[in-house]
Amino acid sequence: MLAFSALVAGSFSLGSMAAPHIAPAALNAVRFVLATALLFAVVQMRGGVPRAALSATWRYLLIGGLMAVYFVLMFEGLRTAEPVSMSAVFTLTPVMAAGFGWLLLRQRMSPRIALALAIGGAGALWVIFRADLAALLRFSPGRGEMIFFVGCASHAVYAPLVPRLNRGEPGLVFALGTMVAGTLVLILWGLRDILTTDWTALPRIVWVTILYTTVAATALSTALLQFAAMRLPSAKVMAYTYLIPSWVILWEIGLGRGAPPALIFGGVGLSIVAVLLLLRDR
Repeated sequence: MLAFSALVAGSFSLGSMAAPHIAPAALNAVRFVLATALLFAVVQMRGGVPRAALSATWRYLLIGGLMAVYFVLMFEGLRTAEPVSMSAVFTLTPVMAAGFGWLLLRQRMSPRIALALAIGGAGALWVIFRADLAALLRFSPGRGEMIFFVGCASHAVYAPLVPRLNRGEPGLVFALGTMVAGTLVLILWGLRDILTTDWTALPRIVWVTILYTTVAATALSTALLQFAAMRLPSAKVMAYTYLIPSWVILWEIGLGRGAPPALIFGGVGLSIVAVLLLLRDR
């Protein structure tokens, strides 16, 4: 999950640079096709897909559909929102994941986990509203943040659904089924955007983003998330998402896009405290 958080953070910074040049559904359809091909090759090298994994394919369609919603709304939000602010919205997913974990798996929260989620949520709000108390009191997040919040709800229900719907399939096989289903959903969803996009005229940053998100933020992150979801409670799986704003700040600095205002780091600090609380065993 530490690797997951670092990889996902890169998609916010690169995605914000590519978002003005291509429709979200078209970009994500291509990355899902490529990521599915990559995962398929890996699964074939490890013994292929067992026949039992092909039963109840509706499971893959459900989880793949949730992934498709999340990724499309993420890039839609990046059209108008800053990467650090968007990554802060993503850190609200542990709270939602804990709720879905209780509904689907009856996973209960200890007082320590509840405190950690509250601290992390406060840190996220700090960043989302840019340390502006007046903006918080007005509750006026940007359009991009609100769009992405809906996508984050889809991502949050994903974590408890994986152990609920998995029937003993290996993690990579289950991830492949999820990717195939997500690819079909995205192609149907964005068919018009795919056909009307002038692929030869796209700037280099779009292809860099597609390549990065294909390998790192789709295929690899899906496998990492499913591996963790089978071994950790939903709230702890999502705990590492609190580190994503910190990673995004490093990505932004590394890409030469500058650092956010100093006050923003107060919210990042609260997010790190939340991670440390969530990861303690006692």
